[in-house]
Amino acid sequence: MEGGGGDLVEEENVTKAQDENYMTQGMIYIISSVGSFVDFQRMQRKECFNLIRRMKMLLPLLEEIQEIEEPLSVEAITCLSNLKKVLSSARKLLRNCNEGSKIYLALESEAFMGRFHAVYEKLGQALEGMPYDEIGISDELKEQVELMRMQLRRAKRRTETQDIELAMDMMVVFSKKDGRNADIAILERLAKKLELHTVPELKGETIAVKKLIKERGAQNAENSEQIIDVLNKFRQIAGMEETNGLDDGTLLKTLQKCPSLTIPNDFLCPISLEIMTDPVIVATGQTYERSSIQKWLDSNHRTCPKTGQTLVHLLLAPNYALRNLISQWCEKNQVELPKKDACASSESSSDHKEEISLLVQNLSSSQHDVQRMAVIKIRMLSKENPDNRISIANNGGIPPLVHLLSYPDPKIQEHTVTALLNLSLDEGNKKSIAKEGAIPAIIDVLQKGTVEARENSAAALFSLSMLDENKVMIGSLNGIPPLVDLLQNGTIRGKKDAATALFNLSLNHMNKGRAIEAGIVTPLLQVLGDKQLGMVDESLSILLLIVSHPEGRNSLAQQSFIQTLVDFIKEGTPKNKECAISVLLELGLNNSSSILAALQFGVYEHLVEVSKSGTNRAQRKANSLLQHISKCEQVP
Repeated sequence: MEGGGGDLVEEENVTKAQDENYMTQGMIYIISSVGSFVDFQRMQRKECFNLIRRMKMLLPLLEEIQEIEEPLSVEAITCLSNLKKVLSSARKLLRNCNEGSKIYLALESEAFMGRFHAVYEKLGQALEGMPYDEIGISDELKEQVELMRMQLRRAKRRTETQDIELAMDMMVVFSKKDGRNADIAILERLAKKLELHTVPELKGETIAVKKLIKERGAQNAENSEQIIDVLNKFRQIAGMEETNGLDDGTLLKTLQKCPSLTIPNDFLCPISLEIMTDPVIVATGQTYERSSIQKWLDSNHRTCPKTGQTLVHLLLAPNYALRNLISQWCEKNQVELPKKDACASSESSSDHKEEISLLVQNLSSSQHDVQRMAVIKIRMLSKENPDNRISIANNGGIPPLVHLLSYPDPKIQEHTVTALLNLSLDEGNKKSIAKEGAIPAIIDVLQKGTVEARENSAAALFSLSMLDENKVMIGSLNGIPPLVDLLQNGTIRGKKDAATALFNLSLNHMNKGRAIEAGIVTPLLQVLGDKQLGMVDESLSILLLIVSHPEGRNSLAQQSFIQTLVDFIKEGTPKNKECAISVLLELGLNNSSSILAALQFGVYEHLVEVSKSGTNRAQRKANSLLQHISKCEQVP
């Protein structure tokens, strides 16, 4: 019994440590995400950039806290929780200044300045209570945090001369008593100062004003009508018609509605902080709004924004349970969501039970059009609902789908391979799909199919390769060469799908040799050198697997590659540095000439720096490499 109790305590400590890590990761993500906010309204621009700069000063502190392995005290957790709340408030403020109506931001400039200073005050309070000695923070970081606290205390309101002039113009334009409010010269000057004098700028402002009015509800209805009026005047100056949807009564009716309710936190997307209409689950189990997480993934990120964990796959599964809860809450509180989401939330596999049975029969129809419509519908159903995937398989849908992979129509092949990709998300289906002989047919589509079919074939092979036996089968059936070709010649999405599949397959030792023989090194180095692709970490991770193979080391022990690694160790992201050092260490342990080349490119001082300030894993790898360098220097 004592042993069981000890295990329970240890498990609780692990869970507690994970929660602390997720909290810290969440703050790191918040700080990193505000760097994308750059289009600030003129009157708040300087204050926004000051706040971003001060938030970024916290990154080293959070990264050091993240490396602490022992559970933190209640006091420390409370401080971190308070700090996260302040950072979330800061991000919301910055988002408003970046995406909000420029007319409204100028009109309420004093109120927004007050919000900035409220954030500064709360941020200082959160940092003041942090038990630095308990969590073992270095003196250097303490000094940096203290410097930030001094800056927060000194932060005072400033009103630039140009801002005073802008404020005066706003007063004139918004004043009903001042006869100058119709003066075209003042309107033109104000439009230019607010950067609302071109058609694209005014279209963006129109969207922002619509959103503002919907959010404000009945609050300050008169003020909202004034903003609409000024916007329409700006549009007339630019030669545009008055805004549809702002003057047709749609939003003016919104002004008469009740103020918005407090939305439960679980209903808000961790990225957009807005209520979710299409919640989806990523590989870590976290839920996000589909459009928000897709933008994150499309920006070449391969981690879960909330937890910071690397995503083992990039597939998004609809969270039907949460969507139902959101739908019920919205109905109860008379909050309107897009109809398509409300409809989708009511669908379930039971609604499609008879339809799926008929569709599976139609897959074997002698009529081309019937087959095509059946496979398109199955593709859609298998994407929407996990239960549908099981139902399609139980109704015998996998064998006819595998047969259709050989159909001469390229579009049918495309729909079919995508349907099998969706079905493979179910663990049980992975075995069934492979057992029915789908892998060689998918490899054939990967070689000869349409662009989308090739991309989805690569994704399907990745999904199937989650099972070790399928890794072996894909490798032995010559599935690696076409993936290498896609990595070299595919679209951006194709390259990413291929890289993900190749990484997973190369976890098998025999597949490493196959990948090297297929020429994986050349496209990997090309992808590594193309910064616009944003696939540095993925490339280095695959190279780390390749370099553990003798043939891989021979292919990579070239001076140009060593210099590339040193450059990433010098100037890369913390993750870049960690991966690059790991690759160089693996090379150096087996090839002393690689170490000599790296030293010639100045790696030593950068390793010393990483050993002091890098991530915990990077520090360990850097120290190991420094020790190896020292041994090499002692050899006569």
